[in-house]
Amino acid sequence: MTHVAQIKVPATYMRGGTSKGVFFKLDDLPERCRVPGAARDRFLMRVIGSPDPYAAHIDGMGGATSSTSKCVMLSKSTQPDHDVDYLYGQVSIDKAFVDWSGNCGNLSTAAGAFAIHAGLMDPARVPRDGICTVRIWQANIRKTIIAHVPVADGQVQETGDFELDGVTFPAAEIGLEFLDPSDDGDEGGSMFPTGALVDDLEVPGIGTLKATMITAGIPTVFVNADEIGFTGTELREAINTKPELLARCEAIRVAGALRMGLIKTPEEAAQRQHTPKIAFVSPPKDYVASSGKAIQAGDIDLNVRALSMGKLHHAMMGTCAVAIATAAAIPGTLVNLAAGGGAREAVRFGHPSGTLRVGAQAVQQDGQWVVKKAVMSRSARVLMEGWVRVPGDAF
Repeated sequence: MTHVAQIKVPATYMRGGTSKGVFFKLDDLPERCRVPGAARDRFLMRVIGSPDPYAAHIDGMGGATSSTSKCVMLSKSTQPDHDVDYLYGQVSIDKAFVDWSGNCGNLSTAAGAFAIHAGLMDPARVPRDGICTVRIWQANIRKTIIAHVPVADGQVQETGDFELDGVTFPAAEIGLEFLDPSDDGDEGGSMFPTGALVDDLEVPGIGTLKATMITAGIPTVFVNADEIGFTGTELREAINTKPELLARCEAIRVAGALRMGLIKTPEEAAQRQHTPKIAFVSPPKDYVASSGKAIQAGDIDLNVRALSMGKLHHAMMGTCAVAIATAAAIPGTLVNLAAGGGAREAVRFGHPSGTLRVGAQAVQQDGQWVVKKAVMSRSARVLMEGWVRVPGDAF
């Protein structure tokens, strides 16, 4: 057998919000991986340990969940009035592909911190103490994200008392602003691709469901929990251990993707697992979160559960939280109605790990709803830094 040496590539392992990922400076990647293509995809899959038929990621940096099979590349920005370009790859766990179709809102937090850690920021823009405003160009979706990162003695402040449900330990708070998060400003794009706030969605094998389909933060299909046989208070084990329930949710996701024009045939959905997301909503109800904490109906505006890469998420994806904030701000959507209806600029929703407060500013212009920005708070910290190693023939 021919001996092939491993190569080592500088990398940083970071938590951002309720996700983890392997972060690279684009210029540190092997030269043929600095551009889109098969070599880059194979490299990232080998870093994570995919495809893994055992769904364990034993031979890689991934954690065998959609929240932990992620890679990020950052570089100094090529866009005017931005500091860094941020590219995100969602690595499939058991299949040989990397999905580049969307953003990770949670890791957007870490992208802001990593920009400072990695020396990608203009030093003149980094205060010695205070808040560093990092202007991020999200290259997957071509949108601007502003991260407000606390800095102490010229370095990212990572410790603090900000608590985030779904994350074990407190840390420093990082504020995020997703500017113009919907597709309404893009050529041919629309925040509501079907033109309606609520549609009748035909799902083969299930029937007709009410659905709000929105492209804000990430394309998302919202349905009512009770219409698909759920209470809206489910935890991961109640759904992820039942293939028939996962198949039902995937059928709804595929029908929504077709209706939104994201795919042309149902078969394409298998190679587009990251988008759209499917989420189900319900009015506020008491439940016990996965940590054992009791969540009271009176403390939340609604319950939301969302699936990512075919499984119920343990908390809430940051991009889906943007979609929730946006839809909640627009009277008449299923999210808004589950929260009680009416005009609102913020909601606190319950998810499997606890609660999250998100906000959005929505206005009507020429009869169309426009969202200027969505906001939320997250935290991030470096878990490990050094090099990742991959076999030299892996890519």
